[in-house]
Parts: sequence; C-alpha cells; structure tokens
Amino acid sequence: MSPTPPPLRIGILGCANIARQFSRDVAPSREAQVVAVASRNAETAAVFAAAQGIARHHGSYEALLADEGVDAIYLPLPNSLHAEWAIKAAQAGKHVLCEKPLALNRREAQAMFDAASAAKVMLLEAYPYYFQPQTRDMLALLAEGAIGEVRSAQASFGFVLANAQGNIRMNPELGGGALLDAGSYALSAIRLVMGCAPQRVTADASWADSGVDISTMATLHYADGRRAQLSCAMDTANHRHLLVTGSKGTLDSEYLNHTSDVAGTHPYGYLPSRLRVRRGIANSVPFELIRSATGSGFRFAAEAFAKVVREGDFDAIGRAAQASLDNAATLEAIALSARSGSAVEVSA
Repeated sequence: MSPTPPPLRIGILGCANIARQFSRDVAPSREAQVVAVASRNAETAAVFAAAQGIARHHGSYEALLADEGVDAIYLPLPNSLHAEWAIKAAQAGKHVLCEKPLALNRREAQAMFDAASAAKVMLLEAYPYYFQPQTRDMLALLAEGAIGEVRSAQASFGFVLANAQGNIRMNPELGGGALLDAGSYALSAIRLVMGCAPQRVTADASWADSGVDISTMATLHYADGRRAQLSCAMDTANHRHLLVTGSKGTLDSEYLNHTSDVAGTHPYGYLPSRLRVRRGIANSVPFELIRSATGSGFRFAAEAFAKVVREGDFDAIGRAAQASLDNAATLEAIALSARSGSAVEVSA
C-alpha cells in the first residue's frame, strides 16, 4: 500500500465568521489541515486560534505568508482585498483558495491568475456548493444528455440582511452589494450549466442609500441565441434555486453550500438540498429525485484543492480559472448595465 500523503497545510488570512466556519468544518479532514491563522490584531488571532484548536497564530498577514509551515492560504477577507492578498500570497509561494467573488472586476481577476502563474502556484475561487457531490451529479446528468441540449437557465439567491448597519455588504468601498455577494453564486451556477460566458447583459437594480445594490435582476444573452436569467437580493426570504431547461427535459436544484441527509438533525443547521430531473418534455413526466452524498462544502472545497495541488493538476485549475474570468467579466457588465440602464457587452 502506498503511504498516505501529508495533508495540505492551510493558513487562514483573517478571522471573520466565515473563517471560523471553514476551520470548524475542515478540522476532521485528513487531506487538508488548518495549521495557522492571521489577523491584523495579534490578540484576535490568538483568541481565534485557541477557540478553533489551531496550532499557530500571527499578528499580521505578512507573517502568515512568511510561515514556512503553510502550503496554502484560505482567503476570506472582504471582496475589495481579494486581489491584493491573493497576489501577495502567490508571490510568497503559497497556493490560494479564495472566497467568492474572486475579484471586483476582470482586470483584477486576470492579475491574480497572472501572479499565480508566474509563481507556479494554484489559485482557485471557492464556491462551496461547486464542490458538493450534488453538483457533480448534476453535471453528470447534463453530460449524459438527461435533458438534451441546455437551452436556458434561471438562477436566484436571496436573503434578508440582518444588522445592515455596519455590515460590510452595505459598504461599496469593500465590494458590497447583492450582486457581488449573492449574485456571484447565481452567476457561477449559470456559467456552470451554460458552459460559457454571455455575449451581452441587460440588468436592473434597486439601490441602498450607501450606494450598493439591494437587489439585482439580469438577462444574459449568448452568442448562440440562448438566454439565462439571474436574480439576487438582500431583502427577501432566504432562497436558492437553479432551473435548467433543455431540449428533452428539465433539471432543478437548490445548490446549497452545505448539505445534510435529514432536516432538523444537523448540529450546524445544514439542510437537504434538492436536485430533481425530468427526463421528458411533457408535464405528465414525473420528476426524479436525485440523492447525493452530503456534507460541508468548505471541507469538500479544501479537499478538492488539496487533491489538485498534490497532483499538480494545472489543467483543472486552468478550466476553473477560465470560468472565474468569465464570471468576473459578466459581473462587471451586469453592474454597469444596472447603473446605465443599457445593454452591456461582456469583455472577452
């Protein structure tokens, strides 16, 4: 038997609540291990490390990047800081698992991938649902032609923003707003099933006093005549839904980040995530419920990242990078369309 490979040693750049959830969910893994955490405040880092059982803590981000016992960085900082610290991490020789959205625009995203390429490290955008077994099963259904040719997609994600006062999602300087927060999820799901970026977009939004969008809706127009629709909001009851229509059937999913087998029993409140397929064009054809393995999307993402790093699978990273660049360009175009009230071409 071949020896078990050592786990990918991950350092967390920042102590936000999402970093706490990531650390907690990755802790049981044998393939990835959180070994260090950093904050701009040494006491904050020490308290976080003690609470999460993390071996080392640093009082600056730079100190974490200099830690030779760290292979990769998990980057959950505010959206406006992703590009700066992903580039610095790459230059320090660290692989980077970066929270969504990867960047504020396509220019930033390209600079991040250029830095990773120059340093010969891997950069991956972290949508937890993307690494769920349910997403794998959905893509397998599409690949086998379960619904024929994909003709259109509709994706939505919304929630009520609690304690909006002081929340970074309400701050335009930190990359706040519904589009970059929830809309990036919906767009990533659309890109996943449509297989490419749209040619142009039209969008409309409602705006908060701070200047961020509270809700945005967009229509995506593709070069081959297909269309998709995106909806996101920070003032609606929590919901996620992806509907994919094909020439021979229909597929729908909740594409949740974290999943469980049964509602009401998971210690962290994770719920079952529905995935259904109708293999036929008539409404008399019943939907088939697809059952997939469940678990934390954070853990699935960390383990998937550990695998591509261990195997040096730059081809897989390249495919993911193209999707991230497409999404960054599309998000930028949607935001511009919502501001201008006009259709906007998506940059190549």
